[in-house]
Amino acid sequence: MWGLRPWLSQYGLSFALQETSEVLGNVTGGTKQGFAYDGLTLMVLEMDTQRAFDWYGGTFTVSALQIHGRNLSEDNLQTLQTASGIQSDRATRLWELWYEQKLLEEDRLSVKIGQQSLDQEFMVSQNALLFVNTMFGWPMVPSADMLEGGPAYPLSAPGIRTSVRLADSWTVLAGVFTGDARLQNDSGTRFTLDGGALAIAELQYAYPAPGAMVYAGRKTPLARTYRFGVWYDTEDFEDQRFDNTGLSLADPASTGVAQTHRGNYSLYAVADQMIWQDPERADRALNAFIRAMGMPQTDRNLIDFSLNAGLTLTAPFLGRDMDTVGLGMGYAHVSGRAAGLDRDTGFFTGSAIPVRDNEVFVELTYQYQLTPWCQVQPDFQYVFNPGGGVPNPNSASGQRVKDEAVIGLRVNIAF
Repeated sequence: MWGLRPWLSQYGLSFALQETSEVLGNVTGGTKQGFAYDGLTLMVLEMDTQRAFDWYGGTFTVSALQIHGRNLSEDNLQTLQTASGIQSDRATRLWELWYEQKLLEEDRLSVKIGQQSLDQEFMVSQNALLFVNTMFGWPMVPSADMLEGGPAYPLSAPGIRTSVRLADSWTVLAGVFTGDARLQNDSGTRFTLDGGALAIAELQYAYPAPGAMVYAGRKTPLARTYRFGVWYDTEDFEDQRFDNTGLSLADPASTGVAQTHRGNYSLYAVADQMIWQDPERADRALNAFIRAMGMPQTDRNLIDFSLNAGLTLTAPFLGRDMDTVGLGMGYAHVSGRAAGLDRDTGFFTGSAIPVRDNEVFVELTYQYQLTPWCQVQPDFQYVFNPGGGVPNPNSASGQRVKDEAVIGLRVNIAF
């Protein structure tokens, strides 16, 4: 960048700039068909405190987002599991602003404090990050059931996170953050501790352990990572069916003010497993992943269970060692309480109202490394029962939104 990076490096600073642009469109189903462009510019500035002023183990990071284009999922699809992980309201905003300090022998403890986005560390499946659909990044349960989708892209929240490596393969990740993402302003610069608290903890197992040696003559072990976690939010959450007097929200006599329930929590598990590696080409490997999340308190949650699973194959063709192909799926189940409101609406209106149940999608994608700084990624998604079975507003007969075929092309450019 015209000498900028070498100059910053002298002061312990590094700068990254990436543009992700894509065109996605539904050729069947939805409330209408068509294509839309959307894009994301991500800027990250990081300081290594040892290189900057000889303070060991410190890292300071600030990042910003510039989100542009249209939101196909909102305009055309009406899906629960949105088609792209970068689609959001247009904005230029601060994303993360934090300081991390490593402590103890071999850096077994680290503490991070500041404005953080949870999807960068918690609930992550590394193999799932290949895909375009949002749910392979920040999954359906927190997207639907945390307030405003929780402190995840494009939002963040003030908080503190600790990471403790208990043994060679075991790590505990835990943090406490502001629980109400609705308190964010458009620029992401409202640093407030108002509202409730969101506590999250995750136990991680990785094999081989980070830094483990592979001895000559021995077969390389198939890598795997398992994560088990829980989160709890102390905020108030609205009931999905009943008002504050106990009547259905669909009842004409209802106050229209939902009951509130104190607190909300979820349990989750994530597994990334290499299941095959080419003995002659180490870069060529088949990996599987699965992530399941459940919400025991269904009265206050739209989605009570979600699942992602899939396969990825690295270096799928000879001479294409940096390419990856993937096949994945997502499942979201609408809670009985939310479905009950649909039945109530049909009863009180005397109309044929679809009752939501579940939504499923499959995605096939290929990430092609065009140059060291550019990736091109054609993508195909098919959505069954969009929105869990929401009525099509363009149909007078109360028909559900029809299944959708979504095709697109994503381009990642690192400057």
